[in-house]
Amino acid sequence: MTAQQTAPEKMAEADVIELLQAQHGMIRNLFDEVEQASADRRAEAFTRLVRLLAVHETAEEEIVHPRARHAFEGGDGIVDDRLAEEHEAKELLQRMDRAGADAPDFMKNLLMLRAAVEAHARAEERYEFTKLYAHTTKAERRVMAAGVKAAEAMAPTHPHPGVESAKKNILMGTPAALMDRVRDVIRQAMGKNP
Repeated sequence: MTAQQTAPEKMAEADVIELLQAQHGMIRNLFDEVEQASADRRAEAFTRLVRLLAVHETAEEEIVHPRARHAFEGGDGIVDDRLAEEHEAKELLQRMDRAGADAPDFMKNLLMLRAAVEAHARAEERYEFTKLYAHTTKAERRVMAAGVKAAEAMAPTHPHPGVESAKKNILMGTPAALMDRVRDVIRQAMGKNP
């Protein structure tokens, strides 16, 4: 741990639940930033939001949801509900990502996406994270936090609806992540937002 790390960063490193809840807060802040950005800055802020949502959901799908399925009674149903929410949000996010921040219906879609993402985060925190916390040890949550960070480092940077399971993420996520990251670099080199 470096001297520059703050107490919340230390806690987030130690517990997967705290890490993911902190990311939920970052996502809410990015929604605020996109909504309040001037037209010439909106695309840049939206690109950061798309990237965070994509890597965050991938990590949950690969690390958190599989553990929750088996950690407590009713885990399958809770995870299936969260995956259905994620799929719907990914479809809207993908349409928005392709259309760009200057699309005429962007702000309307952004408000719909925000409502869906925030409802999803609340449901995760209330139904999945609470039970996962109660049925795992601190050491298990620490290992899961490391797994989430590793998964995020290799995750696609754009939404891919239909890839909401650990198995599909492992099979299709790596090639998708590679293509996403190459596309991001090319767009950046051409002066466009990734």
